[in-house]
Amino acid sequence: MTESYRFCPCCATSLAVAGAMEDSGWKERLRCPACGFTHWNNPTPVLAAIIEMEGRVLLARNAAWPGRMFGLITGFMEAGESPEEGIRREVAEETSLDVFSLSLVGVHAFRRMNQVLITYHAQARGEVQLSPELAEYKWLLPEQVRCWPAGTGLALADWLRSRGVQPQFFADPEAG
Repeated sequence: MTESYRFCPCCATSLAVAGAMEDSGWKERLRCPACGFTHWNNPTPVLAAIIEMEGRVLLARNAAWPGRMFGLITGFMEAGESPEEGIRREVAEETSLDVFSLSLVGVHAFRRMNQVLITYHAQARGEVQLSPELAEYKWLLPEQVRCWPAGTGLALADWLRSRGVQPQFFADPEAG
């Protein structure tokens, strides 16, 4: 149960954990005792791209991340766009690369962040110019990539396996 959502957005009453019968059975959720509002706390879809160019994979470090962790290009869909349109836009915004081929790698639960990751393999062209959101990047051959044992790292491992590469994992996701 999330603790970050404390008040009803409709009437400002404090939310309380309360159970109710739903289609799938009894569920406890944050609910407003005054007006009946329910905070569903559904997972947020997040888009991710395994960007490949000339046989190499792009990994980038988010400027807000501590340490030297590099990861995939990720972002949120905008209202009215498909996941494919969204990941093409995110890649262009964050790297200035043009995606010319896109294929779905997989959909993974990222429970720690209450997200559902939709990961694509994106073949791209152009010259990398990072947005201020990203601090640095590196290109690696698939055999050089080391995965992290959570979130987009699992999607990356699936993609590597599909290419005949046995993924190698960091023991600590902050060690990357």
